[in-house]
Amino acid sequence: MTESAATPPTAVVPSVPSATYRLQLQPDFPFAAAEAVVPHLAALGVSHLHLSPVLQAVPGSTHGYDVVDHTRVREELGGEKGLRSLARTARAHGLGLVLDAVPNHMAVPAPEYLARPLWEVLRDGPRSPYAHWFDIDWAAQGDRLLLPVLGAPLDEVLGDLRVERNPAVGERVLRYHDHAFPLRPGTEELPLRSLVDAQWYRLAWWRQARTELNYRRFFTISELIAVRVEDDEVFAATHATLLRLLDEGVADGLRVDHPDGLADPAGYLRRLADASGGRWTVVEKILTGDERLPAGWACSGTTGYDALDRLDGLFTDPVGVEEIVRCYREFTAAPADAGGAWAPTVRAAAEHIVTHDLAAEVDRLTRSAVRAAGLEPAALREAIEATLVRLPRYRPYVVPGQPAGAADTALLEEAAGATGHPAAGVVCDLALGRLQGGGEAAADFAVRFAQVSSALRAKSAEDTAFYRYHPLLCLNEVGREPDRPATSPEDFHAFCERLRRDWPHTGTVRSTHDTKRSADVRARLAALTELPGEWAGWLGEVSGDLREYLEHRGTPFPERHVEYQAWQYAAVFCDGGAADLVAATMLKSEREAGLRTAWTDQRPEYEQAMTGFVRELVGGPAAFATERIDRALRGPERVNVLGAHLAHLTMPGVPDVYQGDEERQLLLVDPANRRPYDPGTAGGEVSEKRRVTEFALRLRRARPQWFTGPEGTYEPLYARGPAGEHCVAFVRGGRALTVVTRLSRRLADAGGWRGTELVLPEGIWTEVLSGRPFEAVVPLAELLDRLPVGLLVRDVDE
Repeated sequence: MTESAATPPTAVVPSVPSATYRLQLQPDFPFAAAEAVVPHLAALGVSHLHLSPVLQAVPGSTHGYDVVDHTRVREELGGEKGLRSLARTARAHGLGLVLDAVPNHMAVPAPEYLARPLWEVLRDGPRSPYAHWFDIDWAAQGDRLLLPVLGAPLDEVLGDLRVERNPAVGERVLRYHDHAFPLRPGTEELPLRSLVDAQWYRLAWWRQARTELNYRRFFTISELIAVRVEDDEVFAATHATLLRLLDEGVADGLRVDHPDGLADPAGYLRRLADASGGRWTVVEKILTGDERLPAGWACSGTTGYDALDRLDGLFTDPVGVEEIVRCYREFTAAPADAGGAWAPTVRAAAEHIVTHDLAAEVDRLTRSAVRAAGLEPAALREAIEATLVRLPRYRPYVVPGQPAGAADTALLEEAAGATGHPAAGVVCDLALGRLQGGGEAAADFAVRFAQVSSALRAKSAEDTAFYRYHPLLCLNEVGREPDRPATSPEDFHAFCERLRRDWPHTGTVRSTHDTKRSADVRARLAALTELPGEWAGWLGEVSGDLREYLEHRGTPFPERHVEYQAWQYAAVFCDGGAADLVAATMLKSEREAGLRTAWTDQRPEYEQAMTGFVRELVGGPAAFATERIDRALRGPERVNVLGAHLAHLTMPGVPDVYQGDEERQLLLVDPANRRPYDPGTAGGEVSEKRRVTEFALRLRRARPQWFTGPEGTYEPLYARGPAGEHCVAFVRGGRALTVVTRLSRRLADAGGWRGTELVLPEGIWTEVLSGRPFEAVVPLAELLDRLPVGLLVRDVDE
């Protein structure tokens, strides 16, 4: 089986990937660079390349989610010619392409004429044939579109505006630095201030977006304007190029970005499935806790953050987490609602964001509610805010005119009931689409409420509370909840069996362009849960030594809440050369947290002192003190990395390998995790992780029926003996057996495997990583004596 698993692929690309490989395209890594690494990735064993967005984006964009033109493949990447060349080379090596669709929004670029639909709306206002592309509440600004692009109030920067002819568009424009706005016909000769006031858009200070913005945007990013793909014409215009590339065989599948921003995700996916001929499509839906993907969605499943949660949890010791949380609270003394405890912290973040960052969005909801229900605006607004902050998930899925599902009804009724607000019942009825006589305003409310709920959850949990509460940074990840840190083997098996039954072709991931920390960083930090006493002891010693050293030098140091986070990064890298990276990451963390500085209210003196302290902590004399914690972490980190990696590559679903993750990779939040892909140099010793990757992916590619389709069964195996809980094993398709070790430090402290055995299914099983045969009852100490994982294949005649 080992030989056949490594057989080079044919040119036939499967309709369902056996595994995908994510590449972050950007000007420094265009289609030609991707084409050059195709042989390398084909040899790795994947079946498809998973590309970041390929349509025309803002010039210089390193991610591509800021699309400006849906009709063109991005010129900076090589244009459609470059994409087709990549597709031909990929197909010659047996690889297909998966494209990233961005239906929720497009860019508000500078200059604005780069986005032609938006340009037309700015010039011609609500009567523009493109006005229905965007969610604009024209009445809120007197039939004008607020553009919060000015660096100060208009009166203060009026002198920076000028009218000039622009050769790119062949007409006169209103210029403000890099911005170029169209002029409403007939206003070209007006005096400057009168001309500015006569436009269909209203130029405003960027700070006014919070309270006065009248277009829907992506979260709180005013530079990304939402697109109404629920409109058939808009859907057709924004998807024509991607669908053509699918139809012409250039691409084979799709990833859908941020479906929770859409008015009707289920309706959108039905339309997309019909238009694409049912191509393999996964959606970036973040499931919270035990939330299930709606059964009626016409897709193959999620992009895989739910799998990330269970995989990370499998290698996290819940008892150790409790001890670390106690250490964190004693060390930091952080207030409960400002990083001391998860639930109060995320609630406080949500309450602030819903009343500040999303104030304009809540204003729109309130106006719709008033028109639909006729109650006082103040009461409705309070009830809306109180209900939104109590929703434990990203959003409900309610379609006006259709009865709400039981799960959404229970979700909203519980949240509204918990507010104790007298108007919350009306808000609940509106959000569920069951208020009688509300007309179009009621329908508008139901749609917008769900969209605002999604933005609030993302901003309050992922982008704020994750940066305030951090006893263990590996728990603060997209798709995870810090108060649900661990997954038992039984729960992991139940999750895998459910995926196999309900969504056998769903995506699974461990690292993405959006994860806060790469899989290997999280695996190393999770190892701390197996040695919480050593972590607490080491932390106390090195912190005390550093503070004594800095006090002697007269160097200021920040709150212990900040210091605690920095020591985790020091333990991750144990390398003074990471000082600048950690300092930049900590600066972003502090601005996102918004407790001591913020993106919109920066405190330069504090930021300079804080980053200087972090550089000293990671790169100064204290760096020599990391040897002890490094030595303690190396063993369990290795077990976690290999175990989680192999389980990911062989569990139900289609695994997506993030660029570079076949090797040890310590990446932090963007932009660090979006750097151009570098496959490294050929030759040299193959690492353990790469070896596991190649064998698992080549096996999936050679024997896809064992992992997907009707034959791709999932059967848990339980070890027998005193250390059985430290082994997770399962059989795929009756032929491939995965065995991984978990919580290895606890295992070693208890005396090792101590005779624990695994009863193999009937037959002779070859462990492909070592070539050794096994059968019947196998002592785990023997099976896992070389590596903490095993991948076995049952030898039977085909």
